Amino acid sequence: MNRLLQKAAAEHTLSRAELTELLADDSCTEELCAAADAVRRKYVGDTVHLRALIEFSNICRNNCCYCGLRRDNKNIERYRIDEDTIFKLAEHAAKVMGLKTVVLQSGEDMFFTTEILCSVIRRIKTLDVALTLSIGEKSLEEYQAYRQAGADRFLLRIETTDKELYLRHDPGMSWERRAQCLHDLKTAGFELGSGCLVGLPGQKIESYADDILFFKEIGADMIGIGPFIPHPDTPLRNAAGGTLDMALKVMALTRLLLPDINIPATTAMETLAPNGQRKALQSGANVIMPNVTLTAYRRHYELYPGKSSTGYTPDESLQKVKGLIASIGRSVGRDKGASAHFKNEK
Repeated sequence: MNRLLQKAAAEHTLSRAELTELLADDSCTEELCAAADAVRRKYVGDTVHLRALIEFSNICRNNCCYCGLRRDNKNIERYRIDEDTIFKLAEHAAKVMGLKTVVLQSGEDMFFTTEILCSVIRRIKTLDVALTLSIGEKSLEEYQAYRQAGADRFLLRIETTDKELYLRHDPGMSWERRAQCLHDLKTAGFELGSGCLVGLPGQKIESYADDILFFKEIGADMIGIGPFIPHPDTPLRNAAGGTLDMALKVMALTRLLLPDINIPATTAMETLAPNGQRKALQSGANVIMPNVTLTAYRRHYELYPGKSSTGYTPDESLQKVKGLIASIGRSVGRDKGASAHFKNEK
């Protein structure tokens, strides 16, 4: 095995230069993914944890250049799911589908005040599930309120640690503010999720190395890596986009440096290439998020075009995922799949 891979697998540490060297070397991709798979097996086992994803609003105040939900996209049909329907979707996921975690995801929709969201959280927590929020930048006080209401985890992707690139592609936003929110989430007591895009215009290999080191620095519990897929209704419509191979390499190195965290096989990987999620599960990933949003809404939650899960009902999505997991000799996790750092608290 490549000497740097040996070091990463044994010591779970690499320098920026060493990470960059591995990311630039296409001859070791197969070895890299195999090493990440072995570390995944050693630290988090062969179970794959399932998270029921509910995309409850596609309304967003932000105008990110890479996202189909951006404020200035006038070609999207906006929706907002009411509180009772959100709960019914979560109830179906928990009681009928048997899923142990619910993920509430939306654009930054200011209709959902702290009071409304805490009410939703408290209702869903009666189902005896873990609850993840992915709703963007809030104040420390808001994060603390969600945590007190019962939310367990929070996903806020940094997208890129290249501050100049962030400023260019996230107009009106602040990288420092984003990083502060991640710190505040730790302060509030959440299992912390973050992640990055791979393939943004102007993104360099060194940026990916910085991303991985940043994830380690903040003590992340979950990291989602997704290839950038250009959306036709955004300023980056004509960009080349990311590749599955590079996304897998970034993900695999993240596993090697953070061996016991949760890493999803993202839908974007499956959308970009056939068997993308299968390849991710064999390169360090141990989580999949079946989409349980009603199809009528799901087709309008278009972060990027051609989402692989769009045409399936919630139950069909689950069966498809279970079939994939069984086909590679893995099993579905039966617990809530807490981060190793939180297992004693769950």
